[in-house]
Amino acid sequence: MDAEELKNIQAPIKDKYREVPDAAMITLKAQGKIGDGISCKVETGREMAEAGLHPATGGNGMLACSGDMLLEALVACAGVTLSAVSTALGIEIKDGIVKAEGDLDFRGTLGVSKEVPVGFQVIRLSFLLETDATDEQIQTLAKLTERYCVVYQTLVKGVLVETRFDKK
Repeated sequence: MDAEELKNIQAPIKDKYREVPDAAMITLKAQGKIGDGISCKVETGREMAEAGLHPATGGNGMLACSGDMLLEALVACAGVTLSAVSTALGIEIKDGIVKAEGDLDFRGTLGVSKEVPVGFQVIRLSFLLETDATDEQIQTLAKLTERYCVVYQTLVKGVLVETRFDKK
């Protein structure tokens, strides 16, 4: 896809959202089913992903770790966003690798230490690009990828999470 094709696809969508702002509000959904042992089967739209305990918390390593899945979602979103931005700007990316690494101290998760926070303490997102883009173009790609990546922005800004527990 080139910049013109992307513009042609997105122009009517952008026009609609300008004319009817409420049309841009979409609710994305995810659903999982509590599985055998300590697991949860998550419907991904393509297949089921079964998440379980990370080996550092007693898991056997056979099931997906939700922390890994969060990093995978970040990589996916950042990679797609980078591709869309580079396409829109006419910057050719011949090849590229997107990586996310996150540091956790599992003492918090396991309740070993109340002083240790639960969750990632730092996440590092990196891009290794094969491109002829100038340093200035790379800076623009970085700025716009960060600005428009939904998962990145959600992590950086935080979001209100409302929780409910109901009985069947």
